[in-house]
Amino acid sequence: MEQDELHRLEDQCIQEQPPNCSAACPVHVDVRAMMAEAARGDFTEAAKIFKKTVPFPGIVSRVCDQPCRSVCKRGEVGEPLGVAAVEKACLDYAAGLSEKIVPLPAKGKRAAVVGGGLSGLTAAFDLAKKGYAVVVFEREQTLGGSLWGLSEEKLPREVIARDLQVLEKVGVEVRLGTAVGREVAFDSVRADFDAVYVATGDSPELFGLAADGAGRLAVDPATLAAGREGVFAGGGLRRAAGERSPIRSISDGRIAAISIDRFLQKVSLTASRSGEGPVATRLYTDTEGVEPLAQIPMERPREGYSGEEAAREAARCLQCQCLECVKVCEYLNSFRAYPRRYVRQIYNNLSIVMGHRHANKLINSCSLCGLCKEVCPEDLHMGLVCKKARETLVRQGKMPPSAHDFPLRDMEFSNGEKCAFVRPQPGTDRSRTLFFPGCQLAASAPEHVKSVYGLLARKLEGGVGFMSRCCGAPADWSGRTDLFQAAGGEFLARWREMGSPRLILACSTCYEIFKTHFPEVPIVSLWQVLDELGLPESTGAKRGEPIAVHDACTSRHERAIHESVRNILHRLGFQIEELKLSRDRTECCGYGGLMFFANPDLAKSAIRRRIEESPRDYLAYCAMCRDYLAFSGKRVLHLLDLIFETPQEEAATRKGPVYSQRHENRVRLKNAMLKELWGETTAEARGCETLRLEIPDAVQQVMEDRMILVEDLQQVIYTAETSGYKLLDPDTGRFIAHHKPASVTYWVEYSPSGDGFAIHNAYSHRMEIAEDVKL
Repeated sequence: MEQDELHRLEDQCIQEQPPNCSAACPVHVDVRAMMAEAARGDFTEAAKIFKKTVPFPGIVSRVCDQPCRSVCKRGEVGEPLGVAAVEKACLDYAAGLSEKIVPLPAKGKRAAVVGGGLSGLTAAFDLAKKGYAVVVFEREQTLGGSLWGLSEEKLPREVIARDLQVLEKVGVEVRLGTAVGREVAFDSVRADFDAVYVATGDSPELFGLAADGAGRLAVDPATLAAGREGVFAGGGLRRAAGERSPIRSISDGRIAAISIDRFLQKVSLTASRSGEGPVATRLYTDTEGVEPLAQIPMERPREGYSGEEAAREAARCLQCQCLECVKVCEYLNSFRAYPRRYVRQIYNNLSIVMGHRHANKLINSCSLCGLCKEVCPEDLHMGLVCKKARETLVRQGKMPPSAHDFPLRDMEFSNGEKCAFVRPQPGTDRSRTLFFPGCQLAASAPEHVKSVYGLLARKLEGGVGFMSRCCGAPADWSGRTDLFQAAGGEFLARWREMGSPRLILACSTCYEIFKTHFPEVPIVSLWQVLDELGLPESTGAKRGEPIAVHDACTSRHERAIHESVRNILHRLGFQIEELKLSRDRTECCGYGGLMFFANPDLAKSAIRRRIEESPRDYLAYCAMCRDYLAFSGKRVLHLLDLIFETPQEEAATRKGPVYSQRHENRVRLKNAMLKELWGETTAEARGCETLRLEIPDAVQQVMEDRMILVEDLQQVIYTAETSGYKLLDPDTGRFIAHHKPASVTYWVEYSPSGDGFAIHNAYSHRMEIAEDVKL
């Protein structure tokens, strides 16, 4: 991942965009954080947050025109927040707010501020803190400008006096009764100071500044440069009377102080200024389902909110954020952050030359399902980010070989001689159509594979061939493009030998793989075919409770498949309950992207989350979805269970086969079909396959949890017995042996039993065993 791609992906995640209130606020008060503290009753912390960006908090809390309220998301569901009222309450009920302001060391430069209103005083305060000597020229006998025109009730004079004390603390010099431009020539002021900020309501011509057609001051809107070197202007001087805003005036003063600081340091006035003043925000906050609430009324309006009232009003804040993807994805939620941070972690992980790669688990745990993209307002697809990262780790030689060892070996087994085969329909040389059930349906329900093939062969013209193998999804998901290309090349060769027929696919993952990577292959979903052909003659209409459809995540964008599945269910007499997350927004079952193998605890959490969406029986049309949901105790049926009359209670409560049984089912399916349909015999078992093992239920569960197959144990014992390389435990009389077929080492504790072996324990690990150590 290059840096420009990193920045593009980071920018797609809008979680760190400011909420509407802060974006609309010219000085960017962190209203969201302030409200959170106030809602907890911590007014001191809330007041600190408010004071971080506001120089005169008491004044602002009483006179602010609140541009935040007009864009408040709470206004979509109730009334906007009373932001200023809560700000005032925070200051009223805060404790121990006195703070020491320490200006930076003196810079040896002098700045003049003409006008003692909010804008000029803000500029003076900020410049003094930066270490400049500042003099404020005010023509009246008091500072505050138009503030004195407000009533005592709205703005008590003691509040003005208290807030303006900070100017003295930072060393601002004030010259009252001095009318620059009238009694004192502006040019003389400019000559005496290194820079000047003009912030009065007087005519621009008094200061030798140009005005626009409406008589307002013409300044650079980004820097407030006024057309004369070292002169800047803002506040009421550049706005018509009806457009004046206290908070915008303060913002002008802050912008002017930044510009003067840059001017005096002889650096760019314009670089990186986009975040000043009101800004646009792309933050999305969903208000669907939020209860409308009116603003909390004040019992004593003249005094403002009580502490309890202010806390209740602050609690109405929606705490705006996006997190749309995190809300629906167990993976994104489990790592306790959001895509912008995840992308940065992945980038850092891929950039490491030496050291520990902490984000490997983050990269390998994603199901790659794409639900995040469906709900993201900016279409960010974390699945693609993780998939590319896996491919990069593999290219770098940094992907732990054991991360996806089991599913890759499972794919290899499915495409090996024991399982894989392709034939035209019996009695023909070529078939117009080829049924491709996929390796997981063959592993889960081989009887359904045979039934479907018989139905298709009877009903479709032009012949229906059969191909048993894996589409290569495990290699694609694990970033092993070499293995995926090899599997794809082998498939294409066999497909072309069959005359390039159309494929009927029972598996949604196979459908996605072929559609994405092999566009030259014509494909159709089994469910579309059955929807068109009609149900088997023996299938009667069912009646019962409504059933909830779990759509496979790999069928996310296949509306035709969704409709066909539901059409079939309606023909079977079922009412359908649509889960909240279904069709194009369906959730992954935990198998996609090999999540279960990289992070089984996370996968189990994802499954639990999914099965808790409804108490109804679930209907799946993906074999792995059915088996993974059943694994966690959910009553779930496969669509073929209903089509081929499997008793519903039996089908709904059937547990999926364990890993070893899945292998055996594929082998037996091949052997049975070749014998029954094509009259072919298959090779007899040989070598380690002939070993008879006695495995207690407890050990079988251990094997399932650790993904150890019966054939793994057979290989370990066969190698030990033929080589003599094994250890004897004299206390138990049992042997201990190990074998490493690929990236994982398997250990077995066993003993002879009759004409076979009794298994007492089995485990696996990823450590290297030094075979040639000499003691």
